[in-house]
Amino acid sequence: MHDDERVAEELEALQAILMDEIKILTDESGKAVGIETEVHPWTALDTEQQFVRVSLEVQLPCGYPDIRPTVRLFNPRGLDDSTFCRIREDISKKCTQNLGQPVIFEIIEIVKEQLTASNMPCVACCICLYGFRSGDHFTKTQCYHYFHSHCLAGHLTASENIFKEEQDKLPPWQQTATFQAVCPVCRAGISYDVEQLRTADPPQELVEAPKTFRPTPELRQLQEKMEALYLKQRSKGGIIQQGNRTPLLLSKLSHEDILKHW
Repeated sequence: MHDDERVAEELEALQAILMDEIKILTDESGKAVGIETEVHPWTALDTEQQFVRVSLEVQLPCGYPDIRPTVRLFNPRGLDDSTFCRIREDISKKCTQNLGQPVIFEIIEIVKEQLTASNMPCVACCICLYGFRSGDHFTKTQCYHYFHSHCLAGHLTASENIFKEEQDKLPPWQQTATFQAVCPVCRAGISYDVEQLRTADPPQELVEAPKTFRPTPELRQLQEKMEALYLKQRSKGGIIQQGNRTPLLLSKLSHEDILKHW
């Protein structure tokens, strides 16, 4: 597996502990050159409570462990940039401290500890655009995207209604019998009990949001710039929305004009 006995023992131990969770990367001669694994938080094997994850690849250069390995983190789910950067910094420190010793297991432990401490999605629900608070009811899809359960119920209901309306417009021989719900982010197929999702309370931020929209000073400033751009365009002969059936015609403003008013 590897010429260095230290590395061979380390990889054998990792395979015994992680089993199918780890993949040993080899070169054409069959020599181990690295590992790849998907790391999740510790949740006592309750995968439903694993809300974050990240893929980890450790490349073993010639001379490892006396030379630092090359570590790559990719495909994160539910992590914010600060947590991602903190994991990378901790890994770098560990590789420096353990130079001359096998370090792959320690790297995996670091990632697991950080994911366990941050086991709450740090992204916004793409349906309502609000984040997740402690106490919010949310759903993690199989593709690791996150939605408030209340929001997902509304989205799936609306999607199914649109599907039925579109099917009714088709001749019988073109109609599809079953509606397949898909993830609003990546379009992967998902399956949920909409009635159960609908029992969840709305997200707290949505409940607490002001009922009346008030534009911010930044938005008012943008509105003024857009108004000035509109007036200049009209003065140059542009016709904007003259009647519902009139095509939208735009005058040819220079690139400098657009930048000046943006």
